[in-house]
Amino acid sequence: MKRDLRKQLTELLKELHLPMFREYHAEYAVKAMSEGLSYEQYLHELARIECDVRRANKIVRLVKASRLPTEKTLENFNLKRLPLRIRQQVKLLQEGSFVDRRENLLAFGNPGSGKTHLLCAICHELARQGRRVYFAACDLIVQQLLRAKRELELDKVLKKLSRFDALMIDDFGYVKQDRDEMEVLFTLLAHRYERGSMLITSNLPFSKWEVIFKDPMTTAAAIDRLVHHSVVLELNVPSYRAEQARKRTKQDK
Repeated sequence: MKRDLRKQLTELLKELHLPMFREYHAEYAVKAMSEGLSYEQYLHELARIECDVRRANKIVRLVKASRLPTEKTLENFNLKRLPLRIRQQVKLLQEGSFVDRRENLLAFGNPGSGKTHLLCAICHELARQGRRVYFAACDLIVQQLLRAKRELELDKVLKKLSRFDALMIDDFGYVKQDRDEMEVLFTLLAHRYERGSMLITSNLPFSKWEVIFKDPMTTAAAIDRLVHHSVVLELNVPSYRAEQARKRTKQDK
């Protein structure tokens, strides 16, 4: 009779899609009896492990869907390289409230300053909080948008991208700079404006963005949409890659 009941319970938990309940209910029942746990405590233990595993699995799915470089996390970033003011900003940014406010995060700096790694690391933290994040190099997302435009599916792709809480575009400005590319890039900025956060890295200061958007009016409109609700990080620090190269040179001598 007891075996039949356990079998029926297992089948019910399978139907309810509660794999951790199904795996641990017998083990925790023995624990509950030996430790004198109440029915509520027993149920709480099973519910807790079910939720913990679901959260962990969700984070894995979100990180995979984000296309973020897996190695670019805060654990692998040397924050001590950054000025104290920026370190304080990063501490606040990784909490994710800027995404709730649909603010943008813009990181400027020379090649090797760590801006891509830093913003990717913040995106990893957002994914760990259950937020939907998407990472793309500027040239690749522009080509994706151009292809969608040719196939008359640009609105569909923009709608798909709008489902992400945060959209990171790396190396903003690395495009062939023809008019079609400029137009789809501006279309993306305009569509995203006040609908969701954008995280952007660029080697080009705003004063040089006219090489991207071709004319002063479009450039000003693009910058205005990004800056209206934004946090700007100026990473004026030495190149990390250059530092590593110098260390290797010293070691080889």
